[in-house]
Amino acid sequence: MKKILFSLCAVAALAASAELKPRNYDGRIAQRLGDMLQKSHVSQMPLNDEVSRRAWTNLVTFYDFDHSVFLKSDLDRLSLREKRLDDEIKAGDVSFGYDVYNLYTERLRERIDFATNLLLTAEWDFSTNETYRIRRKDAPWPETRKDAEDHWRKRMKNEVIVSKVSRELDKSTNTVDVAKDLVKKYRQYATVLLEPDEEAVVQHYMSALARAYDPHSDYMSPTSKEDFDMEMNLTLCGVGAVLNMDDGALKIAEVMTGGPMDVDGRIKEGDKIVGVQQGDGEMEDIMWQPMRKSIKKIRGKKGTRVTLEIVPRSDPSGATKKRIELVRDEIKLEDQAATGRVDTVTLNGVSNKIGYVYLPGFYGTMDRKPSDAGYRSAALDIAKIIADFNAEDVEGMVLDLRGNGGGSLREAVLLSALFVPSGPVVQIRDIRTVGSLPIPMGNPVAFRKPLVVLTDRASASASEIVAGHLQDVGRAIVVGDNKTHGKGTVQTVMGLGPERYGSCKITTARFYRVDGRSTQLAGVSADIHLPSLLDSLDIGEDKLTYALPFTRINPADYALAWNMHRYVKPLKDLSDARLKDNARYAKHVANVAGMKTMSDREEVSLEYAARKAQMAADRELRELDDEENNDDDEETAKKKRRRRNERKKDDVVLDEAKFILMDLIRLTEGGEIPKPRTWWL
Repeated sequence: MKKILFSLCAVAALAASAELKPRNYDGRIAQRLGDMLQKSHVSQMPLNDEVSRRAWTNLVTFYDFDHSVFLKSDLDRLSLREKRLDDEIKAGDVSFGYDVYNLYTERLRERIDFATNLLLTAEWDFSTNETYRIRRKDAPWPETRKDAEDHWRKRMKNEVIVSKVSRELDKSTNTVDVAKDLVKKYRQYATVLLEPDEEAVVQHYMSALARAYDPHSDYMSPTSKEDFDMEMNLTLCGVGAVLNMDDGALKIAEVMTGGPMDVDGRIKEGDKIVGVQQGDGEMEDIMWQPMRKSIKKIRGKKGTRVTLEIVPRSDPSGATKKRIELVRDEIKLEDQAATGRVDTVTLNGVSNKIGYVYLPGFYGTMDRKPSDAGYRSAALDIAKIIADFNAEDVEGMVLDLRGNGGGSLREAVLLSALFVPSGPVVQIRDIRTVGSLPIPMGNPVAFRKPLVVLTDRASASASEIVAGHLQDVGRAIVVGDNKTHGKGTVQTVMGLGPERYGSCKITTARFYRVDGRSTQLAGVSADIHLPSLLDSLDIGEDKLTYALPFTRINPADYALAWNMHRYVKPLKDLSDARLKDNARYAKHVANVAGMKTMSDREEVSLEYAARKAQMAADRELRELDDEENNDDDEETAKKKRRRRNERKKDDVVLDEAKFILMDLIRLTEGGEIPKPRTWWL
């Protein structure tokens, strides 16, 4: 009787509300955005049927990313307008955005009513050999309501088995009823999604339109613009993270160096936040909540505690969740600064002193002069480190740009200038001109000895500019993941008129290397491939929908600073021979392959023993990604904080990069970059 009463209350909670209708100024927002995209976007693509088709796809898949809510008949009906949205936008008609939202909420009520009733009445059989498809973005939409309900039956069964296996693996004594716990989660999920919000409806529709041009163009409602401004201030959320929405969760787009999340070390870029707990309160599910509401829950006063429920980036099934408590704090610029040290490395009985620099981001004070108090510059900080290296007579240097998502373009040029005498660093092409940012003639090179640059799939934007430039002019050997992130575009934020109309972020220019190649999609390829765990994950510009294509322009007038290209093959041969019998590296490569297998998994078993074995094996792999971050004793925590800007000690990729640098020092006979520019292209 209690179950029936609970279920009836659940259904009543989802009673249909009045359909939302466009506000009287929504049409003007659409017209202005459509006009601005045509005129200002670097592609200069007109607002046409192709843009309409892309916007249609973006909006439908935003609401139903895993093809589990709409029916095929719904899509057939919506598809009648697939190539008409461009004309509607030009006419100021935004009704499609509201029509999709209203239909989605109607179908979602049906799905969640079915799911919650099932959770409260079903007796699950986990002995059958049944599977659940966890990757559904390419799955067909269900033909009938019965087909949709069969998917949701498997989805609920998967949720239940994950909860039960997790408790067993954790040896948990939690006695909370799994079914009622899940019903509570889905009730909240529905309440959030079905809450009437015209601003959010317009946000989603206009973003779908902007992202039809490329994934970095976007519409920002007044509230979203506030979130964007906070993101630019490095203090977002009070835990030191830049966030974006991904399949209903808050995805960690960047961990800010020196912030609470970075100092703690257990949360990684690509992880997803699905729950928030204030102090000693209850954990609150934030799936599908508007981003601004979730951020307000995470943000708080300095010194207060917040616990985040995290789904690791390597687990597409969402089976693994961990709770991590952080203490909110400000991000201190000092903690983001470049760090350096001198290491003595021995290879084949020969020892060399080499410099190591880790740069977490291209920071720089934009509104002050170098002589002003409080001025900070990543390039200037590294110049000071290099001066110490030169005083200690180091014989080579490793510049570590792994995980560096970019930052100040000015700092990228200044950093390259520490190693290269003169010439262009990067070319920039907008809708009118092609220009370059150069190192001036007479530049005093700070470091003239052999150089290795470390990169990974998270090295983006300014990192790619520096790595690509140093590679193109023959100044450095690039080592790391197969390629970097591949973001070769520039965005500009523009207002759409009155504040209530919001703003738009539009891709207005592209970056090109000095040899004419774009970093877009292609990124910067490593001369010597040493994969990280990121190399195995489904990340990068080339994985984004409607990413701009790779293009070329004419090379700039540049010269080789040194001829590192000639050493790539012998260095690779020496590295391959060394790693062939390296047990640590073999284990690392096996872990990379295991992470890829796990992240590429399409289906999971719903048979208890098989699922338990799979989840246990997955946990072992994820512990490698977490490295040494599971120790709770205070002394260990202090040690982590002291070395927060250093790479971990057991870093097989860094170790091999140092050996590659040792080989380079020997092959160049300890030479230096020549002061006169000898090799011209």
